[in-house]
Amino acid sequence: MIAVIQRVSRASVEADGEMAGEIAQGFLILLGVAKGDTEEDAELLADKICGLRIFTDAQDKMNLALADVGGSILAVSNFTLLADATHGRRPNFMNAQLPQQADELYRHFVKKCRLNGIRTETGVFGAHMKVSLENDGPVTLVLDSNTLKKKG
Repeated sequence: MIAVIQRVSRASVEADGEMAGEIAQGFLILLGVAKGDTEEDAELLADKICGLRIFTDAQDKMNLALADVGGSILAVSNFTLLADATHGRRPNFMNAQLPQQADELYRHFVKKCRLNGIRTETGVFGAHMKVSLENDGPVTLVLDSNTLKKKG
């Protein structure tokens, strides 16, 4: 499971012309579910992300987490994070999980973020969405659950 985390001042997502989710300060997370990912991957990423200390404190050091600043999460599913563009010019998405299983793991990730006490909004799984954000920094991190498992 791959997550692209962007620290934002605000973010929103629209699907079919309707607002699906919006947040003020927090993280916009693009989440890609890979073949072979499990609930453990979703939980590992959710716990890591909810505890990330990438908001600045009074000394201008990245030292505060979402809970410390009253931040929220906007989680948007994004299978294109699993693209393989190593051959040719058109990427393939063979590494992405099938939609039904990916949706279940996406929902599990969201549930785990909420259980961590973080207000979590979502996009609409499988829909064509328009995402708007105002980067704060910009601060952008990429986390892969397989790498996190190896570091244990």
